[in-house]
Amino acid sequence: MDGEEDLENLGEQLYNRIYPKYKEDAGKLTGMLLELPVPVLHQVLHEEATLTTAVEKAVRALHLAQEPSQEEDDVSVSSDFLGEQLFELVDVYNTGHSQKITGMLLEQHKDAVLKLLSDPKLLGEQVTLALKTLKERKVEETDVSDSSEADDTERLGEKLFSLVEEMEPLHANDITGMLLEMDPTALQQLLTDHKMLAVAVQKAKAALDT
Repeated sequence: MDGEEDLENLGEQLYNRIYPKYKEDAGKLTGMLLELPVPVLHQVLHEEATLTTAVEKAVRALHLAQEPSQEEDDVSVSSDFLGEQLFELVDVYNTGHSQKITGMLLEQHKDAVLKLLSDPKLLGEQVTLALKTLKERKVEETDVSDSSEADDTERLGEKLFSLVEEMEPLHANDITGMLLEMDPTALQQLLTDHKMLAVAVQKAKAALDT
């Protein structure tokens, strides 16, 4: 029950922040953002820039989802068009794997994809499932990888730990472990972009605190 109450409370706070700027769509936008993980929601509420980005993504996705209504009966709705819409919606979830997840979801029948575009809850479930599959694949790849990859990960881990330790000395080990679960390309980006790293560290810390 606490989780439900927390979500209700977060929903009210989100709605109040979104309403002044997007009166007509405030309810829909709040519903879309409430599909995000709770630690991300806390971050969205505490960081104005993150809130603005998340709301803008949701607005774009909402408008795109509403656009095809006049041609829903047209079987020739192009895959590219569907892909663009789906990407905008998936990107709201901030998984770091928007392109891969969109590709996975587009493998479904066109009718199923159109249903995802109009049902945020179903989309949220599918995104979670796809993310889980991606992580499982990554584990399998790691199992069969050669020692040089393990060395690379170790080197990345050492660099990452020294940077994280400067920001969060008390939780450096746990946070570094969580960040190392990310895609290697994303990790390299974190090492070169300290602003992005700071955001990732805060997200990980929020997840540890919950």
